[in-house]
Amino acid sequence: MKNIIQPNGLSEIIYTTIGILFCGFALKGFLVPNQFFDGGITGISLIIHEIYHVNIAYIIIAANIPFIIMGAYLINRKFAIRTLMAVIGLGLCLLFVPYPQITSDKLLVSIFGGVFMGIGVGLAIRGGCALDGVEILALYTIKKVSFTISEIILGINILIFLIAATMLGLPTALYSILTYYTASRMTSFVVEGLEEYTGVTIISGQSEAIKEQLVMELGRGITVYKGERGFLKESFEISHPVDIVFTVVTRLELRRLKNLVHRVDPNAFVFTSLVKEAAGGVLKRRAGH
Repeated sequence: MKNIIQPNGLSEIIYTTIGILFCGFALKGFLVPNQFFDGGITGISLIIHEIYHVNIAYIIIAANIPFIIMGAYLINRKFAIRTLMAVIGLGLCLLFVPYPQITSDKLLVSIFGGVFMGIGVGLAIRGGCALDGVEILALYTIKKVSFTISEIILGINILIFLIAATMLGLPTALYSILTYYTASRMTSFVVEGLEEYTGVTIISGQSEAIKEQLVMELGRGITVYKGERGFLKESFEISHPVDIVFTVVTRLELRRLKNLVHRVDPNAFVFTSLVKEAAGGVLKRRAGH
Protein backbone atom coordinates (compact mmCIF):
# COMPACT_ATOMS: atom_id res chain seq x y z
CA MET A 1 0.00 0.00 0.00
CA LYS A 2 2.87 2.37 0.79
CA ASN A 3 4.25 1.83 -2.71
CA ILE A 4 0.93 2.79 -4.28
CA ILE A 5 0.46 6.20 -2.63
CA GLN A 6 3.61 8.14 -3.49
CA PRO A 7 4.07 11.69 -4.85
CA ASN A 8 4.56 10.46 -8.40
CA GLY A 9 1.40 8.37 -8.03
CA LEU A 10 -0.84 11.33 -7.23
CA SER A 11 -1.81 11.78 -10.88
CA GLU A 12 -2.70 8.08 -11.09
CA ILE A 13 -4.99 8.43 -8.05
CA ILE A 14 -6.65 11.46 -9.67
CA TYR A 15 -7.08 9.60 -12.99
CA THR A 16 -8.62 6.62 -11.20
CA THR A 17 -10.97 8.73 -9.07
CA ILE A 18 -12.27 10.70 -12.05
CA GLY A 19 -12.58 7.45 -14.01
CA ILE A 20 -14.72 5.93 -11.25
CA LEU A 21 -17.00 8.98 -11.25
CA PHE A 22 -17.43 8.79 -15.03
CA CYS A 23 -18.22 5.06 -14.94
CA GLY A 24 -20.75 5.62 -12.16
CA PHE A 25 -22.35 8.39 -14.20
CA ALA A 26 -22.56 6.15 -17.28
CA LEU A 27 -24.14 3.32 -15.32
CA LYS A 28 -26.67 5.19 -13.18
CA GLY A 29 -27.33 8.08 -15.56
CA PHE A 30 -27.73 6.04 -18.76
CA LEU A 31 -27.36 2.25 -18.79
CA VAL A 32 -29.02 0.85 -15.66
CA PRO A 33 -32.29 2.88 -15.82
CA ASN A 34 -32.77 1.93 -19.49
CA GLN A 35 -31.79 -1.76 -19.21
CA PHE A 36 -28.78 -1.31 -21.50
CA PHE A 37 -25.56 -3.29 -21.38
CA ASP A 38 -21.87 -2.99 -22.02
CA GLY A 39 -19.29 -5.64 -22.75
CA GLY A 40 -17.03 -7.48 -20.34
CA ILE A 41 -17.64 -8.14 -16.66
CA THR A 42 -19.67 -4.93 -16.42
CA GLY A 43 -22.03 -6.31 -19.05
CA ILE A 44 -22.39 -9.58 -17.14
CA SER A 45 -23.09 -7.60 -13.95
CA LEU A 46 -25.79 -5.59 -15.72
CA ILE A 47 -27.47 -8.77 -17.00
CA ILE A 48 -27.45 -10.31 -13.50
CA HIS A 49 -28.89 -7.06 -12.13
CA GLU A 50 -31.75 -7.15 -14.62
CA ILE A 51 -32.56 -10.82 -14.04
CA TYR A 52 -32.26 -10.99 -10.25
CA HIS A 53 -32.69 -7.29 -9.31
CA VAL A 54 -29.67 -7.29 -7.00
CA ASN A 55 -28.04 -3.90 -6.47
CA ILE A 56 -25.58 -3.33 -9.33
CA ALA A 57 -22.89 -2.05 -6.93
CA TYR A 58 -22.67 -5.36 -5.07
CA ILE A 59 -22.69 -7.39 -8.30
CA ILE A 60 -19.84 -5.41 -9.90
CA ILE A 61 -17.65 -5.84 -6.83
CA ALA A 62 -18.42 -9.54 -6.44
CA ALA A 63 -18.05 -10.28 -10.18
CA ASN A 64 -14.64 -8.63 -10.41
CA ILE A 65 -13.05 -10.15 -7.28
CA PRO A 66 -12.15 -13.53 -8.89
CA PHE A 67 -10.44 -11.73 -11.76
CA ILE A 68 -8.61 -9.38 -9.40
CA ILE A 69 -7.21 -12.43 -7.60
CA MET A 70 -6.26 -13.84 -11.00
CA GLY A 71 -4.57 -10.53 -11.84
CA ALA A 72 -2.40 -10.76 -8.73
CA TYR A 73 -0.85 -13.93 -10.16
CA LEU A 74 -0.83 -13.01 -13.87
CA ILE A 75 0.30 -9.37 -13.55
CA ASN A 76 1.38 -8.32 -10.04
CA ARG A 77 0.00 -7.65 -6.57
CA LYS A 78 0.31 -3.89 -6.90
CA PHE A 79 -1.97 -3.89 -9.93
CA ALA A 80 -4.44 -6.21 -8.17
CA ILE A 81 -4.59 -3.98 -5.07
CA ARG A 82 -5.14 -0.88 -7.19
CA THR A 83 -7.86 -2.61 -9.17
CA LEU A 84 -9.57 -3.87 -6.00
CA MET A 85 -9.57 -0.35 -4.54
CA ALA A 86 -10.94 1.06 -7.82
CA VAL A 87 -13.74 -1.53 -8.05
CA ILE A 88 -14.74 -0.97 -4.41
CA GLY A 89 -14.64 2.77 -5.12
CA LEU A 90 -16.97 2.26 -8.08
CA GLY A 91 -19.34 0.24 -5.91
CA LEU A 92 -19.41 2.98 -3.25
CA CYS A 93 -19.94 5.56 -5.96
CA LEU A 94 -22.95 3.63 -7.29
CA LEU A 95 -24.35 3.30 -3.76
CA PHE A 96 -23.97 6.84 -2.50
CA VAL A 97 -23.59 9.32 -5.38
CA PRO A 98 -27.07 10.50 -6.46
CA TYR A 99 -26.64 10.47 -10.23
CA PRO A 100 -29.78 11.60 -12.09
CA GLN A 101 -31.20 9.68 -15.02
CA ILE A 102 -30.22 11.80 -18.01
CA THR A 103 -32.43 10.50 -20.81
CA SER A 104 -34.62 7.62 -21.97
CA ASP A 105 -33.86 8.10 -25.67
CA LYS A 106 -32.35 4.79 -26.75
CA LEU A 107 -29.91 6.23 -29.27
CA LEU A 108 -28.63 8.85 -26.82
CA VAL A 109 -28.33 6.23 -24.08
CA SER A 110 -26.38 3.83 -26.30
CA ILE A 111 -23.97 6.50 -27.59
CA PHE A 112 -23.40 8.70 -24.57
CA GLY A 113 -23.58 5.85 -22.09
CA GLY A 114 -20.74 4.30 -24.06
CA VAL A 115 -18.85 7.61 -24.27
CA PHE A 116 -18.87 8.20 -20.51
CA MET A 117 -18.14 4.54 -19.76
CA GLY A 118 -15.19 4.61 -22.17
CA ILE A 119 -13.82 7.79 -20.63
CA GLY A 120 -14.06 6.25 -17.16
CA VAL A 121 -12.40 2.97 -18.11
CA GLY A 122 -9.69 4.79 -20.06
CA LEU A 123 -8.86 7.12 -17.16
CA ALA A 124 -8.70 4.14 -14.80
CA ILE A 125 -6.24 2.42 -17.14
CA ARG A 126 -4.16 5.60 -17.15
CA GLY A 127 -4.28 5.37 -13.37
CA GLY A 128 -2.72 1.92 -13.49
CA CYS A 129 -5.74 -0.29 -12.76
CA ALA A 130 -8.77 -1.84 -14.43
CA LEU A 131 -12.47 -1.40 -13.77
CA ASP A 132 -13.38 -4.52 -15.74
CA GLY A 133 -11.83 -7.95 -15.29
CA VAL A 134 -12.39 -9.18 -18.84
CA GLU A 135 -8.84 -8.25 -19.89
CA ILE A 136 -7.44 -10.32 -17.01
CA LEU A 137 -9.67 -13.22 -18.05
CA ALA A 138 -8.32 -12.90 -21.60
CA LEU A 139 -4.72 -12.99 -20.31
CA TYR A 140 -5.53 -16.22 -18.47
CA THR A 141 -7.38 -17.77 -21.39
CA ILE A 142 -4.62 -16.96 -23.93
CA LYS A 143 -2.39 -19.49 -22.14
CA LYS A 144 -4.94 -22.22 -22.81
CA VAL A 145 -5.91 -21.45 -26.42
CA SER A 146 -4.24 -20.10 -29.56
CA PHE A 147 -6.45 -16.99 -29.95
CA THR A 148 -5.25 -13.42 -29.44
CA ILE A 149 -6.43 -11.28 -26.50
CA SER A 150 -8.67 -9.22 -28.81
CA GLU A 151 -10.29 -12.36 -30.22
CA ILE A 152 -10.91 -13.75 -26.72
CA ILE A 153 -12.49 -10.49 -25.52
CA LEU A 154 -14.62 -10.37 -28.69
CA GLY A 155 -15.79 -13.95 -28.08
CA ILE A 156 -16.71 -13.18 -24.47
CA ASN A 157 -18.66 -10.11 -25.52
CA ILE A 158 -20.49 -11.95 -28.31
CA LEU A 159 -21.66 -14.46 -25.69
CA ILE A 160 -22.81 -11.60 -23.41
CA PHE A 161 -24.82 -9.95 -26.20
CA LEU A 162 -26.37 -13.26 -27.24
CA ILE A 163 -27.57 -13.74 -23.65
CA ALA A 164 -28.87 -10.16 -23.63
CA ALA A 165 -30.75 -10.78 -26.89
CA THR A 166 -32.32 -13.93 -25.47
CA MET A 167 -33.29 -12.39 -22.14
CA LEU A 168 -34.29 -8.85 -23.09
CA GLY A 169 -34.85 -8.86 -26.82
CA LEU A 170 -32.79 -8.24 -29.94
CA PRO A 171 -33.28 -4.42 -30.11
CA THR A 172 -31.80 -3.95 -26.62
CA ALA A 173 -28.86 -6.21 -27.53
CA LEU A 174 -28.21 -4.25 -30.74
CA TYR A 175 -28.26 -0.92 -28.90
CA SER A 176 -25.94 -2.44 -26.31
CA ILE A 177 -23.49 -3.46 -29.04
CA LEU A 178 -23.44 0.20 -30.09
CA THR A 179 -22.76 1.14 -26.47
CA TYR A 180 -19.87 -1.32 -26.28
CA TYR A 181 -18.37 -0.10 -29.57
CA THR A 182 -18.58 3.54 -28.48
CA ALA A 183 -17.05 2.72 -25.10
CA SER A 184 -14.16 0.74 -26.61
CA ARG A 185 -13.33 3.51 -29.09
CA MET A 186 -13.47 6.16 -26.39
CA THR A 187 -11.29 4.04 -24.10
CA SER A 188 -8.66 3.76 -26.84
CA PHE A 189 -8.78 7.51 -27.41
CA VAL A 190 -8.41 8.34 -23.72
CA VAL A 191 -5.55 5.86 -23.20
CA GLU A 192 -3.64 6.79 -26.35
CA GLY A 193 -4.79 10.42 -26.47
CA LEU A 194 -3.86 13.02 -29.01
CA GLU A 195 -0.25 11.99 -28.45
CA GLU A 196 -0.74 8.64 -30.16
CA TYR A 197 2.38 8.12 -32.24
CA THR A 198 2.72 7.05 -35.86
CA GLY A 199 5.89 5.69 -37.45
CA VAL A 200 6.56 7.17 -40.90
CA THR A 201 8.95 5.68 -43.47
CA ILE A 202 9.98 7.83 -46.45
CA ILE A 203 11.80 6.61 -49.57
CA SER A 204 12.78 9.39 -51.97
CA GLY A 205 15.51 10.47 -54.32
CA GLN A 206 15.40 13.83 -52.50
CA SER A 207 16.16 12.29 -49.13
CA GLU A 208 18.78 14.91 -48.18
CA ALA A 209 16.28 17.76 -48.54
CA ILE A 210 13.59 15.73 -46.73
CA LYS A 211 15.92 14.95 -43.82
CA GLU A 212 16.75 18.63 -43.43
CA GLN A 213 13.08 19.64 -43.49
CA LEU A 214 12.08 17.01 -40.93
CA VAL A 215 14.77 18.04 -38.47
CA MET A 216 14.93 21.81 -39.01
CA GLU A 217 11.30 22.67 -39.78
CA LEU A 218 9.28 19.90 -38.11
CA GLY A 219 11.69 19.42 -35.21
CA ARG A 220 11.59 15.64 -35.31
CA GLY A 221 14.39 13.15 -34.77
CA ILE A 222 15.12 10.85 -37.70
CA THR A 223 16.74 7.48 -38.29
CA VAL A 224 18.33 6.73 -41.67
CA TYR A 225 18.61 3.26 -43.21
CA LYS A 226 20.84 2.62 -46.19
CA GLY A 227 18.95 0.97 -49.01
CA GLU A 228 18.53 0.68 -52.77
CA ARG A 229 15.74 1.82 -55.03
CA GLY A 230 14.85 0.88 -58.58
CA PHE A 231 14.34 -2.77 -59.48
CA LEU A 232 11.61 -1.97 -62.00
CA LYS A 233 10.14 -4.72 -64.14
CA GLU A 234 11.54 -3.30 -67.34
CA SER A 235 14.98 -2.58 -65.79
CA PHE A 236 15.34 -4.95 -62.88
CA GLU A 237 19.14 -4.94 -62.96
CA ILE A 238 19.31 -1.16 -62.43
CA SER A 239 19.21 0.23 -58.89
CA HIS A 240 20.45 3.26 -57.00
CA PRO A 241 21.55 3.76 -53.38
CA VAL A 242 19.05 5.68 -51.28
CA ASP A 243 18.62 6.87 -47.72
CA ILE A 244 15.42 5.44 -46.18
CA VAL A 245 14.19 7.96 -43.61
CA PHE A 246 12.20 6.87 -40.57
CA THR A 247 10.64 9.16 -38.00
CA VAL A 248 7.89 9.15 -35.36
CA VAL A 249 5.21 11.85 -35.17
CA THR A 250 1.90 12.39 -33.40
CA ARG A 251 -1.24 12.06 -35.46
CA LEU A 252 -1.71 15.83 -35.19
CA GLU A 253 1.63 16.28 -36.99
CA LEU A 254 1.08 13.57 -39.61
CA ARG A 255 -0.72 15.75 -42.17
CA ARG A 256 1.90 18.47 -41.85
CA LEU A 257 4.67 15.91 -42.42
CA LYS A 258 2.98 14.52 -45.53
CA ASN A 259 2.53 18.01 -46.95
CA LEU A 260 6.18 18.79 -46.23
CA VAL A 261 7.39 15.63 -48.00
CA HIS A 262 5.07 16.21 -50.96
CA ARG A 263 6.39 19.76 -51.33
CA VAL A 264 9.97 18.46 -51.55
CA ASP A 265 9.23 15.38 -53.69
CA PRO A 266 5.69 14.70 -54.99
CA ASN A 267 6.78 11.20 -56.04
CA ALA A 268 8.18 10.17 -52.65
CA PHE A 269 7.00 6.80 -51.32
CA VAL A 270 5.58 7.31 -47.82
CA PHE A 271 3.97 4.72 -45.58
CA THR A 272 2.89 4.81 -41.96
CA SER A 273 2.55 2.30 -39.13
CA LEU A 274 0.92 2.52 -35.72
CA VAL A 275 3.34 2.90 -32.82
CA LYS A 276 1.80 1.56 -29.61
CA GLU A 277 4.33 3.21 -27.31
CA ALA A 278 7.24 5.59 -27.81
CA ALA A 279 9.63 7.12 -25.29
CA GLY A 280 13.10 8.59 -25.08
CA GLY A 281 15.24 10.42 -27.63
CA VAL A 282 13.77 13.58 -29.11
CA LEU A 283 10.33 12.53 -27.82
CA LYS A 284 11.63 12.62 -24.25
CA ARG A 285 13.23 16.03 -24.72
CA ARG A 286 10.06 17.44 -26.30
CA ALA A 287 7.95 16.13 -23.41
CA GLY A 288 10.14 17.98 -20.97
CA HIS A 289 9.39 21.40 -22.52
